[in-house]
Amino acid sequence: MGVEVRVEGLTKSFGGHPVWADVSLTLPVGEISVLLGPSGTGKSVFLKTLVGLLKPDRGSIWIGDRDLPRLSERDLYEVRRLFGVLFQDGALFGSMNIYDNVAFPLREHTRKPESQVRAIVQQKLEMVGLLGAEDKLPGQISGGMRKRAGLARALVLDPEIILFDEPDSGLDPVRTAYLNQLIIDLNQQTEATFLIVTHDINTARTVPDNIGLLYHAHLAMFGPREMLLSSEEPVVRQFLNAQRIGPIGMAEEKDADELEAEAASGVELPPLPPIPSQLQPSNGGPRRAERPPGQWCRDNGVTPPPGSFEMNTPVAGRHAADTHEYPPGTLYQSEVPS
Repeated sequence: MGVEVRVEGLTKSFGGHPVWADVSLTLPVGEISVLLGPSGTGKSVFLKTLVGLLKPDRGSIWIGDRDLPRLSERDLYEVRRLFGVLFQDGALFGSMNIYDNVAFPLREHTRKPESQVRAIVQQKLEMVGLLGAEDKLPGQISGGMRKRAGLARALVLDPEIILFDEPDSGLDPVRTAYLNQLIIDLNQQTEATFLIVTHDINTARTVPDNIGLLYHAHLAMFGPREMLLSSEEPVVRQFLNAQRIGPIGMAEEKDADELEAEAASGVELPPLPPIPSQLQPSNGGPRRAERPPGQWCRDNGVTPPPGSFEMNTPVAGRHAADTHEYPPGTLYQSEVPS
């Protein structure tokens, strides 16, 4: 079972250069959250700060009743065992085979006999679809397999919080789709709290329950997926729709002349695309944080983009009534002509 992570007023700088300031958010128990932002906005720094590898200048990170930045080294070591981390490149030991890579945390942090280690490692490898590849070295397998091996290692201590640092980097769209489905399935099985740092817009639109966006040294927005996907906030709208028009430029923020020229040209951001349905677990069961599609929009009086929440394909073994999804071709209520 996952735990809630509550961040309050977190600020970090290097050599007087601010990375981000006054970041406050809550990662709900057992839900999947995604953190987005232009390159160089400190997303990976945020993950390292969450797990205690970097100390913030000020602010709090509450894991239950414990504030990470104020823990002793001994207590911090214990809290870190609640975390599992999938690094960008898998961070596997090149001289160890997959089995020994996955077994490493168990041998390092527990006193389990090798028979138990083997059973746990095989279970985690089976969960990520790598059973049978135990004897291969990292250099003998594909990038996608290395990611899954890194994920098995992140799972091996049964963490309550799992951090993913750009899990889709270096993967083609097909492997990214498989990895996204695996993340959904693992969240359903483990009920752990997930935080994913990614640049992949399709991942951000279909995988999470919550989305956050770091921009210009602050957290521009964090909240339920539907809130951000229907947002008219310029930086959120530009990033989530991968557009050149808006405040984000090649150097993160456009200068005043660029923005003025853009405004004078009369070019506007295109309409928001429809909000897609969330990915569902492959076994047909509900998501850990299942909510009726469009619920946030209805509760907050927001009209979503036309075509939102249509089912492109039925989910095997499930009915629309079970998942609160609209039948194929059905429009959100506010879009039905009167």
